[in-house]
Amino acid sequence: MVDVTVPQLLQQGVPMLKVSAKKQKRYVFKLDPDQGQIVWESKKLRIIPIENIKELREGADARYYREQFQLAAHFEDRWLTIVYVLDGGYKTLHLIAGTHDVFQMWDITLRRLYAIRQKLMSGLGDTDVRQAVWEKQFWRSAAPDTGADQKLDFDEVERLCRRMNINPSREDLWARFTEADSMNRGYLDFADFQRFVKALKARPEIESLYKRLSAGYGGLLTYDAFERFMRTSQMSSLSQGELQRVFLRYASKDVELSNSAASSPAQNSLELAVKSAAIVEEPVRSSPSWDFDMHPSPSSSHSSATLVASSSSQSSSAFSLKSDVMSIKGFTTFLLSADNSAFADQHGKIYHDMSRPLPEYFVSSSHNTYLVGHQLVGESTIEGYIRALLHSCRSVELDIYDGDVEPVVYHGRTLTTKVLLRDACAAINKYAFVASPYPIIISAEIHCSVPQQELIASIMHEEFGEALLSAPIDGRPKIDVLPSPEDLKGRILLKAKNLYVSDKDDLREKEISVDTESSSTETSASDMDLADEAKQEWRRAREAEAELIKDLKYEFKKARNTFGRVRPHRTELAPNMSPSPRSDARDLPPANQAPQKVKMSFALVVLLVYTVGVKCRGLNKKEVYAPEHMFSLSESTANRILKHSMMDLIKHNKTHLVRIYPKGTRIGSTNFEPHRYWSAGAQLVAINWQTLDLGYMINHAMFQRNGRAGYVLKPLALRTADKQLMSHRSRHCFEVTVISAQQLPRPKNLLGREALDRSILDPYVEVSLHVPDWTQAHNHIHSSELSQGRARTSQRSPASAETGTSPATTSARTVTVRTAVVRNNGFNPVWDQQLSIPFDLVGDMRDLVFVRFAVKQEGAIDEEPLAIYCASMGSLNMGYRHLPLHDAQLSQYLFSTLFVKLGIHDL
Repeated sequence: MVDVTVPQLLQQGVPMLKVSAKKQKRYVFKLDPDQGQIVWESKKLRIIPIENIKELREGADARYYREQFQLAAHFEDRWLTIVYVLDGGYKTLHLIAGTHDVFQMWDITLRRLYAIRQKLMSGLGDTDVRQAVWEKQFWRSAAPDTGADQKLDFDEVERLCRRMNINPSREDLWARFTEADSMNRGYLDFADFQRFVKALKARPEIESLYKRLSAGYGGLLTYDAFERFMRTSQMSSLSQGELQRVFLRYASKDVELSNSAASSPAQNSLELAVKSAAIVEEPVRSSPSWDFDMHPSPSSSHSSATLVASSSSQSSSAFSLKSDVMSIKGFTTFLLSADNSAFADQHGKIYHDMSRPLPEYFVSSSHNTYLVGHQLVGESTIEGYIRALLHSCRSVELDIYDGDVEPVVYHGRTLTTKVLLRDACAAINKYAFVASPYPIIISAEIHCSVPQQELIASIMHEEFGEALLSAPIDGRPKIDVLPSPEDLKGRILLKAKNLYVSDKDDLREKEISVDTESSSTETSASDMDLADEAKQEWRRAREAEAELIKDLKYEFKKARNTFGRVRPHRTELAPNMSPSPRSDARDLPPANQAPQKVKMSFALVVLLVYTVGVKCRGLNKKEVYAPEHMFSLSESTANRILKHSMMDLIKHNKTHLVRIYPKGTRIGSTNFEPHRYWSAGAQLVAINWQTLDLGYMINHAMFQRNGRAGYVLKPLALRTADKQLMSHRSRHCFEVTVISAQQLPRPKNLLGREALDRSILDPYVEVSLHVPDWTQAHNHIHSSELSQGRARTSQRSPASAETGTSPATTSARTVTVRTAVVRNNGFNPVWDQQLSIPFDLVGDMRDLVFVRFAVKQEGAIDEEPLAIYCASMGSLNMGYRHLPLHDAQLSQYLFSTLFVKLGIHDL
């Protein structure tokens, strides 16, 4: 075993130079393995919880920042950049160690601690390791200055209980304290503390379930009882042999940590975790190589069948199914394990055949990827590309303009900063295939002169090399059908508007003015004469203009304070600068002048192979698009098409790629709900990845599936020629029994520390279903169904799922129900309350219905939930499940879970 003890030098602290754009200053940085924190003292005590770290970069991987801060190259081998989330946003900490030896000590040790926390944050399981880490974390925090001989008296135990979100009476607490104090010494040492915690963490709700399951089997959970439970409650489809192996895994003798490992307070939790979990000790790098013949292995929960097949199984001959039983501890461990995961990853060819044409997949897509903040005054940086690509995003955006020397990327006609196109392409190339081997689609808006267009092509060839697609992969110039993600593994595709193709459509555009992308209008699917069509287009344009003005007033009112905070030299618009939030003013009509046609470089044209940007000329039978023709629709335009001709859009999307992007008035970078557009078959539904709101959460839940490959096969109804599937409508009811929660987190202050001054939690659970508006004829759940749902539980009236945007936002339907409140207990609250939510489906597209569980504090309506979990209903396993809980930035809490029973029945 390699020694992974955190060096005392790092625990005591070493001076390092903290670098920012404004200054460089030396601080003493400490690494606390038991609390799982990086700590330093500036004006205040600063901490970074290790589980909040998103990425570690060192040396050449962080060169972009060193060059940005204009620091010499000799600092590179001592440079460490930590990317983390705190107070709802991404932050970076740049450090320069005093010596290369100190840097290596920090880099290797921090990566190992990070790897352990990441492993524990990838679903559930590893219960013994979690217990060990949790015990050490709370033990050390109870009296951090007492050293190896730490003891807790009754008052310290009482304070610790409050920190653990539990508020028992003093009489009850004293009884528990004296029971744990086995030697009657008046204090608890670490072994006593473990007994005290074990009693606190008892699960009476699981004991009750265990007794019910074993009632007909002599009070013992035999294999027969376990099989019946798995088939009837858990809806397991495992084979008989697989089910037997699962049973034997948890019916075997319980594995405990050795006494020396479990009871020694001097040993840090890093050692416990490594010894208990056999975690790989290779330091985690930011850019691992990828074997393009392999799929990425999901780091979170797997389907039970996959786990059983991949896990080391015990020989059936070593145990007897008739004589062995599963103890209450074994059953509890099973319920918390990855073998009983709530999330069915559905990874593999049986669920996601990656050899179908590109239009048959949803593609994880980002909007204004270069921005990490506000649409008008935010910062443009390569960081947005790195974050998105490391989370399996497969389509990123570049808005490219002429630069002084080379092209630059920024949000045109705004006050956002600029980043060199070369730097953005270098970042894309470096991180493109770290998380997924499947193709990247670069959606580019090019506003450059022809000479700088030549530079764009040259830069992309230099940075992307052979990965850049510049000819059909099969060598045939005529494209009959688009290739598959499997065909395009490891390739980078450019999507931009081909002006030469657009020129051919000028006459048609002048006649009926239906440029969907720039004028926010659309053509009806019916064969009306041009005069009637022109009248309708004029009316719709006026309606769109009125809606846009309303949106703009609302958004600019919100942005007023933001502008006020900008430095004086950036607050004035240039004389010729329009206040339009979008560089090309897609949602605004041109200002009484004909747009000038800009010539396009042939060097760029040849890069447009399977993703040729064209203007949308409508979706009627008169218009024909080549398979490689791809158009973009603003959110506003897409909403109108969904209202008037949704089926035409669905038909088009079966053979062609379409991109949907947020409307320009979303100045604060808020998001729409993407499943509204997925339900029409749109593949590239681009969201603002810098804004962690409901839209981001739903997008994240969708692409957790298929091993986080960034491509998810669309439901059959959206890709088959069989129209009968789309005409099939069904009604169902989602039944949720919210049983209990375990170790809920306390609210944190702006420094990331627990708000100990806050009262004990009074938690409740809110369950929301987010359902697309399938068709205009099926927009709302029948009022009688909602009344029935409310009668069965304390349900709020169903509300539109607003995401903080303007009142004119059109959203999918959201139905929400909630539990009662449990008072004074955030440690192990028990609700045991059944909730029912009716919902409807079209074409059996359960994958496009999303379920959100939110644990909230009573009376804190305007605050973020304490913890959340969101998943596609199509990837939720039914039965008794523990849901891993996450914070608002979707980082999983190490110790918090929600125990539920899930079921669906037809209405």
